[in-house]
Amino acid sequence: MKMLTLKALALVAATAIGAIGAIAQQADIAEDGATTTVPLTEGEVVTAPDATTVPLVDEDAEAATPAEGAEVTIVPVETVTPEATDEAVPAEGEAGVPGDENVRRAQEVEGAELPDGTELTEQPADAADINAGNPDPEPVDVTVAEARTAAEIFGPLPIIGEPQHGGIGFQPAATSLAAEIHWLDAFLLVVITVIALFVTGLIAWVIVRYNRRSNPNPAQFTHNSPLEVTWTVVPILILVAIGAFSLPVLFDQQRIPEGDVVVKVTGYQWFWEYEYPEEDGITFASYMIGADTGNLLTEDSLAQLQAAGYTEDHFRLATDTSVVVPVGKTIVMQVTGGDVIHSWTIPSFGVKQDGIPGRLAQLWFRADEEGVYFGQCSELCGIAHAYMPITVKVVSEEAYAEWLAAMKAEALETW
Repeated sequence: MKMLTLKALALVAATAIGAIGAIAQQADIAEDGATTTVPLTEGEVVTAPDATTVPLVDEDAEAATPAEGAEVTIVPVETVTPEATDEAVPAEGEAGVPGDENVRRAQEVEGAELPDGTELTEQPADAADINAGNPDPEPVDVTVAEARTAAEIFGPLPIIGEPQHGGIGFQPAATSLAAEIHWLDAFLLVVITVIALFVTGLIAWVIVRYNRRSNPNPAQFTHNSPLEVTWTVVPILILVAIGAFSLPVLFDQQRIPEGDVVVKVTGYQWFWEYEYPEEDGITFASYMIGADTGNLLTEDSLAQLQAAGYTEDHFRLATDTSVVVPVGKTIVMQVTGGDVIHSWTIPSFGVKQDGIPGRLAQLWFRADEEGVYFGQCSELCGIAHAYMPITVKVVSEEAYAEWLAAMKAEALETW
């Protein structure tokens, strides 16, 4: 019995001594990220720097605990930054105030200093040492366009493509397609003018030379082979010449290149819907300014025009939202109709494409100059056919990128 009691006391004493030794070993475990190798006894555990108690396992041992006297390398566990919470986290040096608030306050106060004595006014706000210790050291990525209006994003845009009172010519060409069309029109005007003058002169000469008074005894022949060959061959040559210059223009319009920007447009009675499928599906409808006032020029519609940067002369041309495209880029428009046949047309671009329900047609253009361009539905589509205009704003690449960001953030209502 005495032997059992002595053994029990010895076991208790050994256990206590082992516990004290383990505590001492834990106290000596690596501090400040150092790696320490310590001997362990069978069944011992250590506490990692993150206060997690884990058993140490010898890789060569089959048991879950290391063999007596084994040495185990303890590598401190990296401290994981806690997830941000709604509660303010005091920054180092100021209790009760979040670290980013410290930075903001120090930036507002001239001559404020960091712990190392550096003035914040001499160092960028996003420098690593300024944000050190903040719960969210990365600056918040706020898109500039979100805090700006469409007018501020685009800047002053000249209105280029618009009809003129009493005008009988083309609107200024803003694309290579329109320029080719204008050149072809001028070329054909010269050809038809020459033909008209020649035929008119020939008729006048025949009237004067072969009237009854000048030629009382007309000739009796019925055929003139050289003349018949001439008036057959010459028109053919004229048509071949016209085709040689007009077909390339047509092919340029019909060969659709790969677009830098793709826009799908759908015509409805009586408004347009636009979608940018390659830009996270940006979609919006475009109504004539004044559509909500019975398509009449009232004080409300005039106020809307002025707020959008237009004048009274742009009534029935301007829309509450616009197609926005970058200057100098290839734009491919996919055109269709949602109910009846519509036609998407911009005269200054030299493009016109019918939108037919159930079919998807295409046109393309590359605008050369920044500005505002107007168009209208060019296919009779119902009683409000005259009240579904088109507005396209050609802007710089930077403004276009800002507009896209603002659209994705749903930060704009009109543009």
